[in-house]
Amino acid sequence: MSAALPDRGQTRRLGISGTRGVVGRCRDFSRTALADWGWLPDSGSGSSRESEPSSYGTHGDTDASYGGLDRDSAPDLDVDFGHDLGRDFGQDFDMDLDEDFDWDDERRAVAEDVLMVVSELVTNACLHAGGPTQLVLHCTAERLRIEVTDASPVPPRPRPRADPALPGGHGLVVLGRLARAWGSVPSGSGKAVWAEIAAPRRR
Repeated sequence: MSAALPDRGQTRRLGISGTRGVVGRCRDFSRTALADWGWLPDSGSGSSRESEPSSYGTHGDTDASYGGLDRDSAPDLDVDFGHDLGRDFGQDFDMDLDEDFDWDDERRAVAEDVLMVVSELVTNACLHAGGPTQLVLHCTAERLRIEVTDASPVPPRPRPRADPALPGGHGLVVLGRLARAWGSVPSGSGKAVWAEIAAPRRR
């Protein structure tokens, strides 16, 4: 994906306090990381922060800390269970038959999915868990894992038979459609809700 991404991948963390403007802050943080990792084309910033040197840590240092939190304070990134409801971008189309493929468009589309998932996870933490306490992004050549930690031990549960005509209750539906897998794990006295999105692929 990017020369700036080490073979082992890279983890970035954002410590969060309060809920005012938190969705926008987490989206900006994620957008900057995506640009650094090559998940966004150079011309697809849409944010002045992407043209500035990253203030979240040294590229290539998987043990760097972000937002004042060290690597050991984050939940285990190797837990592999949850809801496998999403899509794998490598299986959604015939790579050999798509003659109109645009690599920049593919990266922008996947990045938009990432930002939507970040928004949904952070919003759910604000609405149901008193607000998020940490955002963790762990990127490898194959996928991005997003984790949002909060102080509530109650795992997220889809609302039964949510009416599509009414607002609310659709966040986990959106999450299931955009992420290739998602779930939650205990983290201290609370939990971390995670989602994985496959890396954009050249066809």
